[in-house]
Amino acid sequence: MNLLKLESLFNYATIGIVVTDKEGIIRNFNKYAESQFGYTEQEVVGRCVEILIPTTFQARHIKHRENFYHHLQPRIMGAGRELYACNKAGEEFPVEVSLSYYKLGNETYVIAFVVDITLRKENEQVVLQQKVELEHTAFRIRQNNQELETKVESRTQLLKDALIELEKSKQELSDALEKEKELGDLKSRFVTMASHEFRTPLSTILSSADILEKYNTIDKNEKVEKQILRIKDCVIGMKTILEDFLSLGKLEEGTVKPKMELIEFRDYITEIEKLVQELQQIVKPGQVIAFHHSGESSVYTDRALVRNILTNLLSNAIKFSPENSCINVVCEIKDGLLNLVVTDKGIGISEEDQQHLFERFFRAPNAATIQGTGLGLHIIAKYVELMSGRIQIESNIGKGTSFIVELPNPILES
Repeated sequence: MNLLKLESLFNYATIGIVVTDKEGIIRNFNKYAESQFGYTEQEVVGRCVEILIPTTFQARHIKHRENFYHHLQPRIMGAGRELYACNKAGEEFPVEVSLSYYKLGNETYVIAFVVDITLRKENEQVVLQQKVELEHTAFRIRQNNQELETKVESRTQLLKDALIELEKSKQELSDALEKEKELGDLKSRFVTMASHEFRTPLSTILSSADILEKYNTIDKNEKVEKQILRIKDCVIGMKTILEDFLSLGKLEEGTVKPKMELIEFRDYITEIEKLVQELQQIVKPGQVIAFHHSGESSVYTDRALVRNILTNLLSNAIKFSPENSCINVVCEIKDGLLNLVVTDKGIGISEEDQQHLFERFFRAPNAATIQGTGLGLHIIAKYVELMSGRIQIESNIGKGTSFIVELPNPILES
């Protein structure tokens, strides 16, 4: 009975088990090992264990095997070097092996417990790749900070003090990034530092630039005015990057929840019109934002998320459209849906790039020279998903783009 139990444990163990004698000849080979290596027990019993070892390691393995027999001592899983096995098809795969032994009469047998760690290695590679991407993003932010410092250093002492604070914050962020080993903690620390340490000095720089701009209205110095505008553009660009990362961090942490409320459509339209007015300060010369609306008397939605969606779409339309062009915004309630459509006459997006447009950090080749993080549309798509809606795109290269957002309106649906 005990022999039957041992045989069952051997055959149905969820780990590969290979038993060899002192000559390295395979004597036993359990079912799990069959699934790992692709051999049946009949195919390997009586053959040298090196058939399970990649050709380049076989000679070295023979020496290690003989050394183990002369110095019998159990070896735990994962100890020592990286190991690779070879299946029947000739494919190599990473493994962890622990060794033990037993004696039967005058014979000594070695038991090898084999674990296929291919999936673990693949996951480690994914984590490493994500870490590299994050470090690349951090480098870009540090590089942008350096450019900003160079342009602002010639301004007043107040601006210099603000830049010193920005440099200190940048160093603290850099130190934090170097110490973080786990990807999740790294993202969390980055978002926190960006939110609390960068916003204040950037706002100080922007406010100081506004003050300088007011003072300059007296002297009307065109060179000074040009430099002030460059400072403001850089700061606004940096703030946009930080806002994108902050929004992405909150979305990935799952802290963003829709707060649905019943809003009078007329009041909501007024809010959108105010948003359009606010964006007038970043439009290019001759650009016009035309707003059209129609629908029922009320809408049930999250006003903050919809505002963020519209802000991102309009900012993109302004950024990628030429001067003296019209950007159309349409808002309507129809057939149980809140429809938002933003149409521009910009550079357009190819069909191939449209397939990847909502992926994180994706930027189309024809937009490479225009500043951006590649996060805006990814964040918009996440907001739309949170509200159980959908977003579509219609675009032609050189002719422009339309983004169509459809959000369910539970009041009308019911």
